[in-house]
Amino acid sequence: MIQTSIQKKYTHLKEILKKKDGILVAFSGGVDSTLLLKLASDVLPKDKVLAVMALSELTSEYEQKFAENLQKKLGVNFKTIQSKELEIKEFIQNSKNRCYICKKNRYKKLIDIAKQEGFNYVADGTNIDDHQDFRPGNQAAKELGIISPLSEAGLSKDEIRELSKILNLSNWDKASNSCLATRIPYFNEITSKKLKQIEYAEEYVRSLALSRQIRVRHHGDLACIEVDEELLAKITNNKVRNKLVSYFKTLGFLHVTLNLEGYKMGSMNRLLNNYIRPISF
Repeated sequence: MIQTSIQKKYTHLKEILKKKDGILVAFSGGVDSTLLLKLASDVLPKDKVLAVMALSELTSEYEQKFAENLQKKLGVNFKTIQSKELEIKEFIQNSKNRCYICKKNRYKKLIDIAKQEGFNYVADGTNIDDHQDFRPGNQAAKELGIISPLSEAGLSKDEIRELSKILNLSNWDKASNSCLATRIPYFNEITSKKLKQIEYAEEYVRSLALSRQIRVRHHGDLACIEVDEELLAKITNNKVRNKLVSYFKTLGFLHVTLNLEGYKMGSMNRLLNNYIRPISF
């Protein structure tokens, strides 16, 4: 049963979608865009909903396959595009506007497809919690007229998960994810090699079932592993630790570290906020 407070938002979301004569959903396979796609396909005719996934070296093979399998279960019209961010000089320079540059590039491609297919709206899975972190991509969406129905309905991440569970969406508890470039500190060049190192490293950690949330931050020759705070001890087990160090070195990392703070969303943005002032001696 849906709680009354969430029920109102759920009803509002469906009303928002019903008013659209057709909608292209920017689909990633994450819990947000999946719920959006599910409800759009429930309230609109099948030919009035299209899911489009942008693919590039920023998306791991794991995430791509997961999303493709998920959309098949939903039975929606689906397309993929090649977004080619590594061909954009400003993007690979990795400034604080990296996300803005990426999203603007992707959204423009989605808008072109929407026009070709006769859709007047392109929607993303932004929720109200996404406005609490540094998300320059939201500005790109605003400038290009991308709609965010989940945010408009006032839904938070936890509420989206709850609705997804009630609606029997298989990824309701899927860990939050972001593009692989977010593992590279700002102002450090984004390269294909670094992205592959990150992808393979995270896939190996995932294969060991060590944590729900996994990030491998790329600091040149040093890899820093982040997992859920309460699971840090699993990483420090000698057998596990030796496996990780050995494998990461085959990827080209000389040093392998563990972030003792655990995974924190948006931790790479601290550089932009002067997170902690150093002690003066």
